[in-house]
Amino acid sequence: MRSALIVLPALALAASPVLAAKAPVRHAAPKAAVQHVTVDPDIARAVADTGRKAENRARDKYRHPAQTLSFFGLKPDMTVVEMLPGGGWYSEILAPYLAADGHFVAAVPPGKSTDKYQELLASDAVRYGKAQVTPFIDGQPNQLVPDGTADMVVTFRNIHNLLGSPEQAGDGNAPQAFADWFRVLKPGGVLGIEEHRLPETMDSAREKTTGYVKRSTVIRLAMAAGFQFAGASDINANPRDDHDHPKGVWTLPPTYELGDQDKAKYAAIGESDRMTLKFVKPDPNAPAPAAPAPEAH
Repeated sequence: MRSALIVLPALALAASPVLAAKAPVRHAAPKAAVQHVTVDPDIARAVADTGRKAENRARDKYRHPAQTLSFFGLKPDMTVVEMLPGGGWYSEILAPYLAADGHFVAAVPPGKSTDKYQELLASDAVRYGKAQVTPFIDGQPNQLVPDGTADMVVTFRNIHNLLGSPEQAGDGNAPQAFADWFRVLKPGGVLGIEEHRLPETMDSAREKTTGYVKRSTVIRLAMAAGFQFAGASDINANPRDDHDHPKGVWTLPPTYELGDQDKAKYAAIGESDRMTLKFVKPDPNAPAPAAPAPEAH
């Protein structure tokens, strides 16, 4: 089942602790060396599965799932919790990949969201037969899986939802969610986050209105919960996105919140510019990763 590794480039935004200490957040980060993301062949096969919906596969060019999951370090024997999976775009890859030797858990809000997700699971018993659904209620402690049993928690474009609306003070319900994720992970477990990226020079108030979030905000929330920063990649970066649209990220595909208005323009931009960040729960038997450098402006 093994095949030759596929090697794809990605920018690493992490720098050494010494460099980070010399560069306050208001300054540009030292130039990072180019690293590579080695795509696991089993993950590549899961992504290439023709059993996936055609409309989902068509978005791989924007979402780069094989590279993203390989960057996070996904393995087939892991217990993985996917937070707020929405329509199940990533679940369609994760559930069958983990079916034989791992454990896939989707954390879904109760009510209509759970009902809709359960319909997805029922639609393909072969693909989703072993998947488990657990409730996630925003703003309160959640027991997603037993404490210290998850190998990985992943969430894709959901941090802005947890930060809440402009009417919610501070970081909204995000701190509680990060605390839940920290608690359920094993020592050495991974938190993988992909999120729409707001440039550091833009007003932070836009985080609660546009869907874009600053890299520094995500890192701050994760580290406040106890996580260590383990790396960043530009796998999902989109330099065509200027982050300034009438309806935020929802102006762009696939949502097209403005309908046909300037649709060709937004289609040419593609899906949003996104950051891809990896954190670990400290393991007393492992060396500490480097501290994050501030993002270049």
